[in-house]
Amino acid sequence: MPMVFLAGASYLASFGFRAFGWRQLFPSRERPDGARCLAACGAAAASGVVLPFRLDYVVKISTLRRLGGVTLGLKTIAVSIVALGMIDAVAMLPLAVSALVMSGPVLRAPLIVVVLFCTGCLAILTLGQRMARLPLIGRSDRLHAVYRRVADSTRFSRQTLVAGLLLLACWTSRALGSTLLLGALGVRFSPTLALVVLCMSGATSILPITAGGAVAGMGTTAGVLFALGVSKGVAVNFSLAAGLMLTGAAVAAAGLGLSGSLLLSFRERRVFAAPIPPSVELSCLVPDGLARTSGNAPSLGS
Repeated sequence: MPMVFLAGASYLASFGFRAFGWRQLFPSRERPDGARCLAACGAAAASGVVLPFRLDYVVKISTLRRLGGVTLGLKTIAVSIVALGMIDAVAMLPLAVSALVMSGPVLRAPLIVVVLFCTGCLAILTLGQRMARLPLIGRSDRLHAVYRRVADSTRFSRQTLVAGLLLLACWTSRALGSTLLLGALGVRFSPTLALVVLCMSGATSILPITAGGAVAGMGTTAGVLFALGVSKGVAVNFSLAAGLMLTGAAVAAAGLGLSGSLLLSFRERRVFAAPIPPSVELSCLVPDGLARTSGNAPSLGS
């Protein structure tokens, strides 16, 4: 049971890393607080269990906009989500390469697809604005404008570097959670198992037509473990337990984010509703030159 609790804590921490990494990709003047990002990430991940066709993005956008705080436009949130997906793939690249090197020939082909996708995202981020010269992007004014905003959001800067490190920490904490959960089920420690399971289940989030991220991830996880030589019972138990714990961690993250967002809103309202002290009112009413005169200055009442 201690390993199960540690696995759940690792899954919950991954949502925190992801939320704060996503926050770094917003423009400085339109950057929401971390609590609202955490609530949006958790709500989207929890709803992804049942929503098809990546409708969890709609939940993420609507949750972030309804929680208030900084006024955010729909285009700004959409650009940040696209940028998050690209940097997320780049952050997964070292883990995917490690899984490809350590895996056997059975899963080599799908892992090569994951590595190629991550490498393509890295190439797009590296080229930046030069990608806008391609005919496919340059023919459409709207696509060209969207790409320029994505390129601006993902250009190399301190915020982009921090976002990449936080997303790498997100994937690392999930790999740690999977390793602990496998150990709780009696499977000996194997970094190959943890990395391959993580990369293959993470790759399902790329597919736009799924029955939900968690459902697709559970099926992929069970198949990958069975292909790697794990017994059928353990593979099914792990996929169900991991899916349940990820969903529970997403609900917990949404609850923590919502509570933090409500607390911030309450504090902001108290600050705005606080009465102005009399000394501040007098300093605002009396001019500076009049306030510095001697005692023969006229009183405020006169």
